[in-house]
Formats: sequence, C-alpha cells, structure tokens
Amino acid sequence: MSAIAQLHLRTEEPTDRLQTQTEQQLREAHKMEAIGRLVGGVAHDFNNLLTGMVLCSELILAGLEENHRLRRFAEEIRKAGEQGAGLIQQLMAVAQQRAIEPRLLCLNDVICEVRNLLMRLIGENIELMSELADDLGLVKIDLAQAQQIILNLVLNARDAMPDGGRVTLSTRNCDGPIMERDARNQFCDSWVSFVVCDTGCGMDAETLSRLFEPFFTTKRPGKGNGLGLATVHRIVTHEGGRVEVESEPGRGTRVLVHLPRVEAKSLLPNVPGVGDKISPVSESADSRTEESERKGKSL
Repeated sequence: MSAIAQLHLRTEEPTDRLQTQTEQQLREAHKMEAIGRLVGGVAHDFNNLLTGMVLCSELILAGLEENHRLRRFAEEIRKAGEQGAGLIQQLMAVAQQRAIEPRLLCLNDVICEVRNLLMRLIGENIELMSELADDLGLVKIDLAQAQQIILNLVLNARDAMPDGGRVTLSTRNCDGPIMERDARNQFCDSWVSFVVCDTGCGMDAETLSRLFEPFFTTKRPGKGNGLGLATVHRIVTHEGGRVEVESEPGRGTRVLVHLPRVEAKSLLPNVPGVGDKISPVSESADSRTEESERKGKSL
C-alpha cells in the first residue's frame, strides 16, 4: 500500500468516528426531547391529582381535634402529597416545562429535605454521611435545580461503588477568590461550597478532562446517558459558580460545587436579584429531630 493510501486511511478513521459520535449524540438529543415532552404532559396531570390529595387532607385535618388518633395519618397523606408535588416540579424543570425561579436557600435544608430519597436510591450497601456547617450562608438558586445537583452527584457516586462504600456530603463557607474573575462573579469573594466525596473506583486524567461533555459516560449502554454532570455544570455556571472534580484511580472522587454566598447585609430593598424571601423547604419530623445532631452524623 502506498504512503498516500495509508495517509488517506488514517485521516478517514477519525472523521468516521467523529461522524458516528455526532449522529449518536443527535439521536440522544431527539430521544431526550421526546421524553421531555412526555414527562411534561404526564407531570401536569399528576400535579392536578396531587393538588386534590393535599386539599382533601387539609379538609380532614381541619375537622379533627389536635389529639385525634387519625390526625397523624391525615398529616402523612398531606406530607406525601406535598413531596410528590415537589418531585413533579423537578420533572417539569427537567422537561423545561417550568419557569426557573432562583431564590435564597440554605443548602443544608435542601440536603435534609432529599435525605430519605437519597437513602432509598443508593441502597443498603452504601453508607451516607454528612458534615454540614452550622453557620452556612445562603445561596441564590432554584430549589428544584439545587435538588437536582445533589441527586445527580450522589447517584454518580453510587454508580462508582457497585460493591458498596461511603458517600459523604459536606458544606462550608469559603472566602476569597476561587476562580478567575469574570462579568458574573467579579464582585464575589464569598462562597458556599457543597462537597460530595465517595470511596469508589476513581477516574483517570483522560476521563476527568471530558467529564462535563454532554453524553460522555463511562457506564455500560443503558446505564446512563452522560447528562448528569453536564447538567450540574450548566446549572452551577449559570448561577456564577464553579464545579471542581478531584479523583485518582482506586482512590475515590471528590466533587466540589462552589456557589456565590449572599450575605444578610446585602439584602437591600429595590436592588434587582436580592432581597428575595428564603424558599420554604418542608421539613419532616425526623429532619427536625436530627437537625441538632447532623454534623458528623449519618444521614
């Protein structure tokens, strides 16, 4: 074979691979769009059903005395309806059927709110721990998107530990620049950091370099679409934050999410984007009981 023919074959191979990858990504995008439309339609119908459930439970509670033996069952029905409505809001956000509403949140509250769901999702062979800062500052972000960040990162950690292990969620306040200044964060030197650590298989440098690419995944076909970390990166950077990943093969992974911290003294009236009310995050009885014990404790 001549040198010209060999060169022609070598140049064709990368082009063919690139075209195949592009076609696959396009098919995935069309599939996700169809799923989004389906989810959006179903979510609206379920939201109507849940609204009726919550309303009926409120009427039952209004007719029961405080010490009535059936009251706690009606409260559980109401709580389940409210949690279901919250999940529907997340689905609608993923399907882009819901307007994004950034508001002031404490990430500790969001973590406690999704705690039970996380424990069901990761399974019994993985331990879920928390180290949450008592004086954590506030961030401005959509509630459903904050929940989505936590869920995506914890599920990725779970998938990296098929034989079991430990996932640790931690929060802390950070001061000083953590990234190159740009138009969105040029005045921000205060941050809230949310960290997810796992004891999984870890990643090599090549995998780390492609981690935030849409549709990039190391999972087997059918086990992931490669959009989890890309979605986290998109949400965080849109809010002026940054995502960092530290990992080595066989030594687990550490994902750090940095979001601009909103100080109480900056909540001035008539200033666009600040002064929003803090989003009410529903809190279960178990969450209230363990609130004072959560630092360093198992979720």
